Amino acid sequence: MSKKTVIIGGVAGGATAAARLRRRDEKMEIVVLEKGDGVRLYDVDGKEYLDFAAGIAVFALGYNNQAYNQALKDQIDKVIHTSNLFYNVPMVEAAEKLTKASGLDKAFFTNSGTEAIEGALKAARKYAWKKRTGRYEFIAMEHSFHGRSMGAVSVTGSEAYRIPFEPLVSGVKFAEFNNLDSVKAQVTDKTCGIILEALQGEGGINRASKEFMEGIRKLCDQEGILMICDEIQCGMGRTGEMFAWQSYGTRPDIMAMAKAIGSGLPVGAFAMTEEVAEYSLEPGDHGTTYGGNPLACAAVAKTVEIFEREDIVVHVREIGAYLKERLKELAAESDQVLECRGIGLIQGIKVKKPVGEIINRALERGLLIISARDNVIRLLPPLIIEKEQIDEMIEKLKWAFNQ
Repeated sequence: MSKKTVIIGGVAGGATAAARLRRRDEKMEIVVLEKGDGVRLYDVDGKEYLDFAAGIAVFALGYNNQAYNQALKDQIDKVIHTSNLFYNVPMVEAAEKLTKASGLDKAFFTNSGTEAIEGALKAARKYAWKKRTGRYEFIAMEHSFHGRSMGAVSVTGSEAYRIPFEPLVSGVKFAEFNNLDSVKAQVTDKTCGIILEALQGEGGINRASKEFMEGIRKLCDQEGILMICDEIQCGMGRTGEMFAWQSYGTRPDIMAMAKAIGSGLPVGAFAMTEEVAEYSLEPGDHGTTYGGNPLACAAVAKTVEIFEREDIVVHVREIGAYLKERLKELAAESDQVLECRGIGLIQGIKVKKPVGEIINRALERGLLIISARDNVIRLLPPLIIEKEQIDEMIEKLKWAFNQ
C-alpha cells in the first residue's frame, strides 16, 4: 500500500512540495489541495473531498463563507498590522465578544494555541509570584496535548512529545485524567495551577466526567490553585456549548483558545478572571509582535458574530446528536468499530484496523478524516455540517472499513 500525503496550498507551491516529496519516495501518493467551499475541499486535479477534519477543528464556518471573507477583505483595505504597542478597533471588538462568550473578564491575543498556553502558564506563575505564595508547580493530565513549544510541551502528557526535548520546564507533575484522587496526590504547597482539557482531542477523544471537573474546581478553590482550561480544540461551539467547560459549570481562572475562534486565520487568545488579571501579567511581561493584529481580530469578531446570528451552537447540539446516532448504527453494523466516544461535533471511533489504513482508504473515496491516540478516528467536521453530509460520510467510511 502506498503512503499518502496531503498538501494544502495553491498550485505552484503545492506542486513544488509534491515534487520534493516524490524525490524522497517515488511511491508516495500526493494530494495537493487547492480550494474549498462549504464542507468540501478540492485538489489540483479537481477531485472533491468531504472534509471531516476542518483543518484540525479550525474551519468552524466551513470554507468560502462570504460574510467572513468580506469582513477580512474590508479590514485589509483599512489596516492589517499596527504592532502590539497600540489598541485597534477589531482588537477591542474581538475582546468584548470573546469575554462575553466565555464569561471571563480579560483577554490577551496571540498567534496560535501554543502561544496561548505559554501565556496562560506565565500568567499563573506571575499570579503566584505577586501573591508571594511561593508556588510554581503545575499539574497536567496524562495523554493531554497543549502544544509543541518548550512550555506547552512540558505540560503535554505524552512522553513521545516530551522526551526528545528534555530537560523541559521544571515543576510539572502528571495525574491520571478523570481520576480526582490521582490529581489530589500530586498537590503540594508549591502547586500554582492545574491545566486540563474538558475533552482531550489529540489524546483520543476522552471527555472529562462531571464529577472530575467539579472536583478539580473545588480542589483549586480549597487549595488556592488556579484552574486552567485548554479549550483550543474542544472549545468554540464544538461540544454543543460555546466552550466545553460551560456544560459543567466549572468556570476556570484562565482559559486558552485558538483554532475556530478565527475560522482559518492564525490567532489564539488566553482569557482570565478579573482577580487573576489584577495580580498577574503587566505591560512588558508577555508580548507578541503580531498578537492582536487588526486582520486576525477582525476574523475573530466576525466569527463570533456569525456564531450568534446563525445559532451555530444550537445547530451543533442538534446535528451532533444525529452524528452520534449514526455512529451507534455504524458500530452495530461493523466489526471494525470497538467504541464510539465524544460529544457534539468532536467524535472518536476506536477501530480494530490500523487507523492509518482506514484514513488512506477514506481519502481514496473522497473523505478527509484524521486520527487521535489509541487508534481512534477523529471526526471534526465544520460546524455547519448537515445530516445528508453525515450520511455521506458514513457510507464512505463503511467502504473504507471493508477494503
